[in-house]
Amino acid sequence: MKWNMIIDVARCENCNNCLLAAKDELVGNDFPGYSAPHAPQGRGVLRIERHVRGSTPMVDAAYVPRMCNHCDDAPCIKASKGAITKRDDGIVVFDPVKCKGRRDLVAACPYDAVVWNEQEELPQTWFFDAHLLDTGWDAPRCVAVCPTKVFEVVRATDEEMAVRVEKEGLRPVKTGLGGRPRVHYRNLHRADRCFVGGSLCAEINGRVECVVDAEIRLLRAGAELARTRSDAFGDFRFDNLAPGSGAYRLSVLATGFAPAEVEVDLLASSVVFGEIYLQS
Repeated sequence: MKWNMIIDVARCENCNNCLLAAKDELVGNDFPGYSAPHAPQGRGVLRIERHVRGSTPMVDAAYVPRMCNHCDDAPCIKASKGAITKRDDGIVVFDPVKCKGRRDLVAACPYDAVVWNEQEELPQTWFFDAHLLDTGWDAPRCVAVCPTKVFEVVRATDEEMAVRVEKEGLRPVKTGLGGRPRVHYRNLHRADRCFVGGSLCAEINGRVECVVDAEIRLLRAGAELARTRSDAFGDFRFDNLAPGSGAYRLSVLATGFAPAEVEVDLLASSVVFGEIYLQS
């Protein structure tokens, strides 16, 4: 059985409890065989990235916790010449003695998960709180302190985890970097994909009102990709679209109004239609 972490981007509210817990656990504390004391200042081994999509009046902010991915084919291990090892339970550990002075190991991680401790002259990373797990804890401290349950620790075989990754659509934080991470993300589209959204309105009894419960279809090359309905504010959104994926069409059907179509060209960022007016 091996340790894995699943992080749900949609649940993170940037409270920073996980970062504070990591600092509290690691700064000034020596755990022989696991880690030397971490630096009190500077970037910690856990961090949260903020990603903002859309524009006024439809803006979406998502927060992505980042840490060591405990890769099964870790580039840092290959570069370390024995200073970094991978345990049988999947956890990657930077030996605090053998890594002394190895600043080159910071750049060896393609996920930017290694920090340099100038005082200790050590590359350091988040080691899954292995010192706690080895004494009977069932999860790292970041799990215990998270109020919105962003983190889920899974102990499973590689085969069992592969099935879950496929079934739940989990992804690594970045693709194409290799390494085969053991930290997986749910709802990562909130950070690295685009959406198309807008608000439907019309003149009703002499006033501009929201159009509620209209049907909106997302089309591409004549084929329907998805459909949704406008909410109580006339808003709608199609999410998880690839950046730079090109031309789409929105088809709108609302009771009492003429059908409407809107062309969309999705380039590098999300597209927001402030208001789409429907005609009677």
